Amino acid sequence: MTQEQQTRAFPQGRNGSASDPGELAVVVMSGSSRGTRLVMGDKLTIGKSRDNDLVLTDDTVSRHHCELERTDDGVLVRDLGSTNHTKIERSVVQEATLAPGATLSVGSVEIRLQSGPSHATILPSESHHFGEAVGRSIAMRSVFGVLERVAPTDGTVLLQGETGTGKDVLARGIHQYSTRNGQPFVVVDCGAISYNLIESELFGHERGAFTGAISSRVGAFEAAGRGTIFLDEVGELPLEVQPKLLRVIESAEFRRVGGSRPMQSGARVIAATKRDLEREVQRGKFREDLFFRLAVVPVTVPPLRNRREDIPGLIQHFMELAKKRDPGAAAHTLDDASVNALCAHDWPGNVRELRNVLDRSIYLAATTTTAQIQLLDLPVAPGAGPGHFDPSRSYRETRASFERDFERRYVSWLLERHNGNISASAREARMDRKYLYDLARRHGLREKN
Repeated sequence: MTQEQQTRAFPQGRNGSASDPGELAVVVMSGSSRGTRLVMGDKLTIGKSRDNDLVLTDDTVSRHHCELERTDDGVLVRDLGSTNHTKIERSVVQEATLAPGATLSVGSVEIRLQSGPSHATILPSESHHFGEAVGRSIAMRSVFGVLERVAPTDGTVLLQGETGTGKDVLARGIHQYSTRNGQPFVVVDCGAISYNLIESELFGHERGAFTGAISSRVGAFEAAGRGTIFLDEVGELPLEVQPKLLRVIESAEFRRVGGSRPMQSGARVIAATKRDLEREVQRGKFREDLFFRLAVVPVTVPPLRNRREDIPGLIQHFMELAKKRDPGAAAHTLDDASVNALCAHDWPGNVRELRNVLDRSIYLAATTTTAQIQLLDLPVAPGAGPGHFDPSRSYRETRASFERDFERRYVSWLLERHNGNISASAREARMDRKYLYDLARRHGLREKN
């Protein structure tokens, strides 16, 4: 669109001011017009023809593709009989109402609705990879876009998101694309270390600092040198240790436990958590000043159920990894029905759960003569849903059976995540350690020593 067209179509905000905080804009996130931002009046037309308000020259866009209209309920999107459709996420729409922040696809061009005054927009990455992380969805490419910008800097990054979304993989990607990639990458799992040892794990200790300290020990900050230290599940960090972490981030200085000599730290900090740290701050469980120091660049990693279009790519990626581990796995295939079943599942364990299901199925397929991978124990297996209950069993018997199955699978999954560590598993599940131990015994599961 020319400057003349922009002035004619969007002379002012909805309330008469181009800087009105209630203004709405459209931002083109992909395609040849990537980066274009236009303030919207009451109506906006989109298409390839030059008489549209927003002109997109991509081949997948029709001459008059769709129009947007502001209403009291949001932005009404109407498809104008386009060839390649107007979509919201993966759904084709003829007419739908969107809220600010939503993304729609005009052909293959992605457009985001943006509210508020004009500000800098970090566009989604044009790559479908960031290190070992994989994602074609705009949600993941938006994450990649931010991390591509921040990786070469020394900025502290806080990765937030559910368990299994790939925060650790993204942290390694940040280190890989930083100027520190030749230095150590040190991981500290704050949720898996005993409370009385976490300070020593971070900062090291001197001989005789506490009972059992028979020699000096180097901590994570010292071991990282000028590399990167990744604090996984930082939300589990005890309150009494948090001021010491804050001090080393702010002053780049720390002391070993039991030591008096100050030591310098040149490490970059990346943290990750499944907890809502802002809520933890309000509850008094996490220091506000430490939160702000960690969240210099906050990034929220979306759950897999909100980006199902990434699942086929992840399946392909994990099968390629299986082939590298075992060339014999190259003979195994996954049919379309199985891929569709995987895409339909909500994946409460996210990418980690998807990988575990695929790895287990590939290993078992290696023991058979068939090349077809069978998805054993897939949570959405036929027969598990409504209409597939056993009519010979009572309500109480059916419920008890489902509860036993849930307990067994959940406890098995939980212990597997923490290598059989009952204490770490109980902390993550927020349940009593003894109760979890009793559940594990009841279902024939054992803590790994």
